[in-house]
Amino acid sequence: MKNIILYMSLILVFTQVQAQKDFQGMAVYESKTQAPKFEGMRGNRDITPEMQKNIEERMKKMLEKTFILNFDKSTSIYKEEEKLESPGQQGGFRVMAGLMGGGGTFYKDVKSKSYTVDKEFMGKEFLVVDSLPKLNWKLEQETKQIGGYTCYKATAVKEASKSDFRNFRPKNNDDKKPEEKKDAVKKTSGETKTNFEDNFEMPKEITVTAWYSPEIPINQGPENYWGLPGLILEINDGKTTILCSKIVLNAKEKVTIKPPTKGKVISQKDYDDTVIKKMEEFREMNRGRDGGPGAGPTMIRR
Repeated sequence: MKNIILYMSLILVFTQVQAQKDFQGMAVYESKTQAPKFEGMRGNRDITPEMQKNIEERMKKMLEKTFILNFDKSTSIYKEEEKLESPGQQGGFRVMAGLMGGGGTFYKDVKSKSYTVDKEFMGKEFLVVDSLPKLNWKLEQETKQIGGYTCYKATAVKEASKSDFRNFRPKNNDDKKPEEKKDAVKKTSGETKTNFEDNFEMPKEITVTAWYSPEIPINQGPENYWGLPGLILEINDGKTTILCSKIVLNAKEKVTIKPPTKGKVISQKDYDDTVIKKMEEFREMNRGRDGGPGAGPTMIRR
């Protein structure tokens, strides 16, 4: 009798270990980013209100994306769902899309605390390999339901990625000194020409609010978010909201979760520096076109 009990216990332990080993899930996320407003921008004053509205509408649609997160106990891949490219995604809009959190396969390994993501920028392929950012999450008691799962709130402050243009914020003139306000008035009145960077700025830090569910006890989430005692089902940084719309656990068909391998290997810092340098070169190249030194980036024009 003792042998039978021991045998059954061993089978139960083996089954549990195997179930954990084979555990896999899939989550669908809908990402929406507030489109920047272009009114009052010197480089675009030749654009009619109708054209301006059209540009903003196309930007809004471009910033609405669907992503798929496939995950197991320690690794995951996060990738934008492929869809037919609309006419508004052509030319410079495609460049802007790549800078707004789209494209590529984002692989995370929370055990080794590393990530790999393939990116295409200005016709070149890069393979960004780096350590996962360590966020000091503040766990809170507030809860809400997302898709039937009880989620808990967590907040953190993180450094803004310089190569992710979703982080651009309109400049707040109320925070400026009196002499800076006068200079801003001159620029908008036409005495001095300005450009895209005069209207927007990249913050040094952004506050992130996450909602995670301990009912799915894995240390994963969309993009490079991780580090909470449960799957992150919603992320908000004030400009971008990523919300989970569907979860499937332990489907019959398994997905191969492995890092991308194509592209020039580069660190996140070096990639950010490359993007910033190229964007500055792009801006300088377009100075004097359609509006003189203050012309805005042509990527938002047709």
